[in-house]
Amino acid sequence: MLEARRRQLTSGVNGMMRDVRERNGDDRDVVDTHDGSDIDIQADLDLALIQMKAETLGRIEAALRRLAAGAYGNCIECARAISGERLKALPFAVRCTSCEDAREQRARVSLRDRVRRPHAGVVFDAAD
Repeated sequence: MLEARRRQLTSGVNGMMRDVRERNGDDRDVVDTHDGSDIDIQADLDLALIQMKAETLGRIEAALRRLAAGAYGNCIECARAISGERLKALPFAVRCTSCEDAREQRARVSLRDRVRRPHAGVVFDAAD
């Protein structure tokens, strides 16, 4: 499953990059001010999508390395087995559901604390 997904993503990323290069070259030849901004927005969206797919590809590569090392399917937090159901849905998962939920909860609390205390990390010099 990982190998098939890697091939699919690699092909998709390569095709998208080729399309972006071709489109940007063609689109730049005949544009007015308004069309130029639309082209820039589309190019930004295309590049963001390519980046997301490349990051997923990196996660798949890491999962394949874990598979080769015999560590695939084990949670990096608690070392218990990640459920087959979770791996089927997210084959590059690195945490079991419990540990992932705990990580997400910690992230929410951290974000909430930063919002409540936006200057908590800022130190002011009394001499100013």
